[in-house]
Amino acid sequence: MPQDDRTQPATKPAKSKRISIPRTSNQSESEVSQLFHNNSFRSDVDADGSGLPPAIRSRLSDLFYQIEKEFESLYAENISLQEKVDSLNERLERDSVVAEKPGLDFTDFDAVSSKSYSKHKLTGSSQKLKTAHKLKAQTSKIVSSFKGPTVACVLVREFSGHRDGVWDVAVARAGQPLIGTAATDHTACIWSVESGRCLLRYLGHLGSVNSIRFHPSRDLVLTASGDQRAHIWQAAVNLELQKASSSDEEVDGIDGDGEDFERAPSLRTPLCELVGHTSVVIAADWLPGGDQVVTASWDRTASLYDVESGELLHSLSGHDQELTHTSAHHSQRLVVTSSRDTTFRLWDFREPIQSVSVFQGHTETVTCAVFTKREDKLVSGSDDRTVKVWDLRNMRSSLATIRGDSGVNRLAVSTSGIIAIPHDNRQVRLFDLNSGGQRIARLPRTSRQGHQRMVCSVAWVDENSSIMPCNFFSCGFDRLILGWSIQPVKDAKDI
Repeated sequence: MPQDDRTQPATKPAKSKRISIPRTSNQSESEVSQLFHNNSFRSDVDADGSGLPPAIRSRLSDLFYQIEKEFESLYAENISLQEKVDSLNERLERDSVVAEKPGLDFTDFDAVSSKSYSKHKLTGSSQKLKTAHKLKAQTSKIVSSFKGPTVACVLVREFSGHRDGVWDVAVARAGQPLIGTAATDHTACIWSVESGRCLLRYLGHLGSVNSIRFHPSRDLVLTASGDQRAHIWQAAVNLELQKASSSDEEVDGIDGDGEDFERAPSLRTPLCELVGHTSVVIAADWLPGGDQVVTASWDRTASLYDVESGELLHSLSGHDQELTHTSAHHSQRLVVTSSRDTTFRLWDFREPIQSVSVFQGHTETVTCAVFTKREDKLVSGSDDRTVKVWDLRNMRSSLATIRGDSGVNRLAVSTSGIIAIPHDNRQVRLFDLNSGGQRIARLPRTSRQGHQRMVCSVAWVDENSSIMPCNFFSCGFDRLILGWSIQPVKDAKDI
């Protein structure tokens, strides 16, 4: 499999002639993004001591830059067309709602018309009335799927500074107003939610940082990378000093100009390096208690490690293709792994002898699968544009299926049961798990707010934490992390 853009950042050289880039109709946005940031292209240009003459290296850099600029131009055009399509869809939704208003109800029209023309028995009018009945039935079905939003979504803060796409975002444990990000530029960062500033940059990886997770009770962070390793490192930041330095500034609206990013303290040495994989480590997570971690790799295996010793405890094999994600249950020793082989596997470590169950429900790559914090449910997302909800007590078939119009990336489920789904097409949609997957909102997306490239990952703040100005975060390939306030509509006036 060709290497992903999760290993090297992009270059920015000078101008050259226009180069057209072919794109097949079945390529997803994520695949195109990987094509234009592919490490196999850039490593020969950027690596020191490559042996290429300076003139050739300069020419290659020019070509890569023009490829990227051409893609940006095509993508901007695609955004414009997509916004026009969205506008038309919204108009159709409004028209459908109007058709359901009492003053225009087809049943009333039918009653009046029947009285007016009953004496004449006009065949043509009767046929029109029958058609009206059918139209009303069809319209009712359409309108039922377009319920008004029940939550208000407000963009509060923007975090910027990464030099390439941001793959993952995570929220620190309760009581700490911090988030962590993992990016293609080889860095992982800790950010202050209150000020929008970067407090710490981790520079210990040699490849793209593909995932990040905070320890459940200690100031430790777990990151997975394209350098075939996972690192555990100390995330000690001085929150009191940060509050003091930002107390003289007024934080109002959207921050994040990225000016202080390069001056943020940096860390290069991990406390523990987890080795053993032979390909990109795409994701990692802490097991309950934080004494063990699980990693997922493109070498088609997952691994269970002891945190204190760094020892490999179990190698979990069985997937037929590369793994895409892994997640651990919040309270039980259960782990789920997702793969490009269209399946996800549930690994049970509650007994001395581990067991595994294989589940098939998607038709394309399973991009993620996560446990819910309430009830025994699991939610999986896929490139087949669907999200499925499963009951852990009976997983022979899914409880609900949510269908979208674009590939699904790393989703998240809130404590109250709201599923946030990030898509390849820059959208983030919210669905209510408690109502069987009913859509409740879509995050705003305009030229001034929202993501302009593929949204890679989302994360919720624990609802027991009231110190955060934002309760939801998203990150994408536009190099941005956005902090949102998502509240019930009845409380929108308090936002």
